[in-house]
Amino acid sequence: MIDVVTIETPGLGDRSYLITDGRVAVVVDPQRDIDRVQRVLDDRALRLTHVLETHVHNDYVTGGLELARASGARYVVAADEPVDFERVGVREGDEITSGGLHLRPLHTPGHTPHHLSYAIADEVAGELIDRFVLTGGSLLHGSVGRTDLIDPSRTDELTRAQHRSARRLLDELGGTVAVLPTHGFGSFCSSTSSTESSDGTIAGERDVNQAARIGDEDTFVATIISGLTAYPSYYERMAPINRSGPPPIDLSAPPAVHADGVAESLRRGDWIVDLRSRRAFAEQHVAGTVNVGLDGGFATYLGWVLPWRAPVILLGAEADHIAAAQRELVRIGVDRPAGGIVGGPEAVASGARLHRYAVADFPGLAKALGTAAGGVPPVVVDVRRDDEWRDGHIDGAVHIPLPDLADRAARIPEGELWVHCASGYRSAIGASLLARAGREVVLVDDDFSNAADSLPVI
Repeated sequence: MIDVVTIETPGLGDRSYLITDGRVAVVVDPQRDIDRVQRVLDDRALRLTHVLETHVHNDYVTGGLELARASGARYVVAADEPVDFERVGVREGDEITSGGLHLRPLHTPGHTPHHLSYAIADEVAGELIDRFVLTGGSLLHGSVGRTDLIDPSRTDELTRAQHRSARRLLDELGGTVAVLPTHGFGSFCSSTSSTESSDGTIAGERDVNQAARIGDEDTFVATIISGLTAYPSYYERMAPINRSGPPPIDLSAPPAVHADGVAESLRRGDWIVDLRSRRAFAEQHVAGTVNVGLDGGFATYLGWVLPWRAPVILLGAEADHIAAAQRELVRIGVDRPAGGIVGGPEAVASGARLHRYAVADFPGLAKALGTAAGGVPPVVVDVRRDDEWRDGHIDGAVHIPLPDLADRAARIPEGELWVHCASGYRSAIGASLLARAGREVVLVDDDFSNAADSLPVI
């Protein structure tokens, strides 16, 4: 009997899978911190025979090559993908057998040109029965993987291919086959999603998936492309790293940074990233540090605003928090922090100035705007994405998406800056970036759905 172990990476919205017959195993689309996979193999006394990639990933650095090397497994990548390392190249029509597992590569272009899905079958009474299909960034739960990450000039072509690939899987595979995608759990590699949920089977996806519900290819292309939103800037660096063969990672503790070194690091322009919650940071923090809390999409948003290769020093209340941040960062190619500081801002108080700023909600913003007559009114800064802004925004707000904020801070009008997003997580990063730039800020820590109760939303 085939068993599936799902290894989730919620910070990036992705899943990896370990498939086993109880004796041997194959792993699909592993993240770079392969110790999570190795623990499952050890706990179950399994022998890993194959590591498979559905595609060359654009949203994270793969652990596939290192896992294969460490375990002696075969590393399976689409034969048509240009890579700089030895691998087992496969195409549709090939077959992979491992113990009682039988895998069929299926060419499903769209998310990438050479994307493969893998149908996994076991043998029952001499007949192979499909049980699962590993769909990577092709057929997702409710939708499909986005098609604009390779080359903007190929988006239309790849979206058409994605429609055909998804419908092919829905047409050719049995209704009971379980759909196991890599993306679709919060990853920016997903396109627009269905408003309905399925049971995760081919039959369920036939009912709700956009590729099934939109039969006309032109309509599907228009729908998918119109729903594509901004994606993290670090994505453009992931595929080149994955094609060259990522090196092993080092998760040992970074060098300790002591109080007397903090001020010098800030003067050099190092990024000291405070991992605490946004409210704790607002109450007190080291002036010049940036708040990216571990309680949200830490790697995604730090990777989105961090200049590539900029030195990063992690400040965490506990050593475990720094270790957790390191683990998330290696997944997006930030291999070694320049240093670590364990403790709150008081741990470095002798080496740097402490700072704080206010926290408010949307009713508080409305009150501040209403009482500003005769004085300088607060400036409302909306750091959400363009598509969120188009769906509704506070009248008179200044719109600067979070990734652009540091570069455009000097252009924001004078006055106290009240910074908001959709929930408070991104606005906390934005408020800390603006405070780092020397602006007076107030963090709006509130859900945007509450804004219209007290403010003009257009």
